[in-house]
Amino acid sequence: MPPYAAANILSTAEAAYIAGLVDGEGSIALTRKHRNENRHLGLTISSTELPLLQFVVDAAGVGNISNKRASKPGHSHSFAYGVYNRQALQLIEQIYPHLLSYKAERCGLVIRDYLRLTPRNGKYSLQLMEERKRFESRFLNIKPHDLKRR
Repeated sequence: MPPYAAANILSTAEAAYIAGLVDGEGSIALTRKHRNENRHLGLTISSTELPLLQFVVDAAGVGNISNKRASKPGHSHSFAYGVYNRQALQLIEQIYPHLLSYKAERCGLVIRDYLRLTPRNGKYSLQLMEERKRFESRFLNIKPHDLKRR
């Protein structure tokens, strides 16, 4: 058993619905919390509809919902669902076949290379670190205008 909670197995309908949310209001990103640390995988969805994000948490069994402050007076209160690292990868593997945006290409790259280039102990050889940087560069260069038909 992994040392982290595993994502639930989604039905086809759940996976397709969550993929639609990610395509429309979500992101698949490699982010970092601190300037000099390695990037980690994240899947986020933003919404003003808390029940919609609660559905994602309940279906996936992983991730958290946080409050987002309104950036300007008059803006609606909003929320963000987020799941990271290997839990995000487990969810991505299930929604990938249903993605229609450029995010599908990012997910394909993640599914193929993320685990291989992310040692659990955080220790990178020089060769692995160079390969990881190339992976990150390829990932970050996939943008909406790069959409290719699968």
